[in-house]
Amino acid sequence: MPVCLNSADHGFAHAFHALLGSKRESSVEVGDTVAAIIADVRQRGDAALIALTEQFDKLSLAPETLRFSEAEIETAYAAVSSEVRAALELAHRRITSHHQKQLPADTSYTDEIGVTLGARWTAIEAVGLYVPGGLASYPSSVLMNAVPAKVAGVERLAMVVPTPRGEVNPAILAAAKIAGVTEIYRIGGAQAVAALAYGTETIAPVYKIVGPGNAYVATAKRQVFGTVGIDMIAGPSEVLIIADETANPAWLAADLLAQAEHGAGAQSVLLTTSQKIADATAAEVERQLAALRAPDNARAGWDEFGAIIVVQSLNEAVEIANRFASEHVELALDAPQPVLAKIRNAGAIFVGHHTPEAIGDYVGGSNHVLPTARSARFASGLGVLDFVKRTSILECSPSSLAHLSEATVTLAETEGLEAHGRSVSIRLNRQ
Repeated sequence: MPVCLNSADHGFAHAFHALLGSKRESSVEVGDTVAAIIADVRQRGDAALIALTEQFDKLSLAPETLRFSEAEIETAYAAVSSEVRAALELAHRRITSHHQKQLPADTSYTDEIGVTLGARWTAIEAVGLYVPGGLASYPSSVLMNAVPAKVAGVERLAMVVPTPRGEVNPAILAAAKIAGVTEIYRIGGAQAVAALAYGTETIAPVYKIVGPGNAYVATAKRQVFGTVGIDMIAGPSEVLIIADETANPAWLAADLLAQAEHGAGAQSVLLTTSQKIADATAAEVERQLAALRAPDNARAGWDEFGAIIVVQSLNEAVEIANRFASEHVELALDAPQPVLAKIRNAGAIFVGHHTPEAIGDYVGGSNHVLPTARSARFASGLGVLDFVKRTSILECSPSSLAHLSEATVTLAETEGLEAHGRSVSIRLNRQ
């Protein structure tokens, strides 16, 4: 059953601490297994990929069939209904438009002593995109990962998607085509991450890997970090809703269940100033669960990690929300702006009664790859800045070098780095 708390009750602090610290991630220890897989791919390349795909995905491949052909991508695109294609294209347009506004600008200026300083932004040259596979996969995630990379100017985007027994959701390939991704490999798991990081005879290495996956994929991303960059380690999905007496319990219940149906540790939390809303929402959740065609995931998510917390004020709700640092925060309030201004820790915030989180999952335009497991305290959602890097630029004139030389030599000598100081003073001697 979900946790039901009231901040006015004795023992609330202890119960809330327990809720906040509940472990929702898989506890499977896979580090040694993943390390062995990565070592195998590094040593044997394509041969390891083929053997591991046969072992884990029951799919026989050869070097020439690791990559989807252009014809296969076109066939999958044609197999998707016109309604799905139209929805993907709408999402692509909106995501592209929003992310184009994130592009950073180069800077340059000359200070009062004649030193020119600035910064230049350049796109990462090659990025790997991991997409969970099988028939229960998410084409929207292809767009969310590929579009900001394309907007940033990434020249090469290599996508990997596991195809157990050869099965792939055609909408995955359709989304890739719409996003302009043409290099797609039918491999997954830790071996796919290793191939992207280190390369094989068929797959050239990339410089950064993005995209979610299971415990093996997440562990592999941790282990290859440093050789390549990574976006984040994605945990179970989560939503926190702040609601007052103006909220609609049926809408709240629908949003809570929308998150709970992700399963695999997903968490849905309602913070409300109204006991009446709390009770009505709990009852509505049960009613809607009974009406779902496939309620198992939503039922498990709600019963295992769901929570309804009655608070004494919206200020208290904000304090609790900032401690949760949830991936998604909804403000089901008639006057959400004052509360919005106080939310510091959230991956994404959905403002007002008519902005369900699911809009952000698909066609709102903002990115749905967001920090989880309280990492919104220090991390941001995926965006264009994840696919570019900033290079500092510095230029001294003879006079500005002379102006800065004494302090530079002094600091170099203080640190015992004689050659550092000499690299400055020798230029002044030549003058």
